[in-house]
Amino acid sequence: MVEILSAEKIFPNGTRALAPIELTVAGGEFLTLIGPSGCGKSTLLKLIANLIEPSDGRIFWWSGEFRKVAASGRSLAFVFQDPTLMPWARVEANVRLPLDLAGVAKADSRGRVLQALARVGLEGFARDYPRQLSGGMKMRVSIARSLVTEPDLLLMDEPFGALDEFTRNRLDGDLVRLWWERRLTIVFVTHSIYEAVFLSTRVVVMGAQPGRICKVMPIDEPHPRGEAFRNSPRFAEYCRALSATLAEVSQAVTPTR
Repeated sequence: MVEILSAEKIFPNGTRALAPIELTVAGGEFLTLIGPSGCGKSTLLKLIANLIEPSDGRIFWWSGEFRKVAASGRSLAFVFQDPTLMPWARVEANVRLPLDLAGVAKADSRGRVLQALARVGLEGFARDYPRQLSGGMKMRVSIARSLVTEPDLLLMDEPFGALDEFTRNRLDGDLVRLWWERRLTIVFVTHSIYEAVFLSTRVVVMGAQPGRICKVMPIDEPHPRGEAFRNSPRFAEYCRALSATLAEVSQAVTPTR
């Protein structure tokens, strides 16, 4: 679905955010990027989203250039760290925004908006305003907005990082069920070892200065996953292994220049 070939990123101020990256995202997988702060996780995700361009190297989406993605009938969506909702607009208008921008008539989009809200458990909140919602509910609205376009590829940049642990665990469970039921492809950024192990089919461990891929760890466990997996010895084993890898990566910092 995505092929990254020796893509690197150097910003205009000279900061080398990413060393050449080689990575393939297969259709249907849940791939998580994890690593210390400043290792380029969000930068790599933005490259995949085509929000920024690589300084060198190439990226292909469905074996072609990004400008051909829409013409092929495929699409991707991005969920940011913050819900980024319009505070003056009702929930349904926030979710409908991508369809409005695409020129879809309101009469044709209403069913899709209500369906997207139902997928995230917010069926009865279409007429509410963001100020009436909890932090977790606002993030659900943001996810519904990304789902309303029926994307093939969903990119998520630490969407639950600011939430309390209880809400985060609940949304992780909802997300992994949604991914499984919809057969989505998801690339997810997190700082949480537990979240990475619970959600992923593969975890990509990144190192800093410059950002680079240090190790790829498969999480070879059946889906959908729930509390039984979280409480299992296998979950604890994966978490210990990932924690040890991150510790090694954090100690092996190389100079930026």
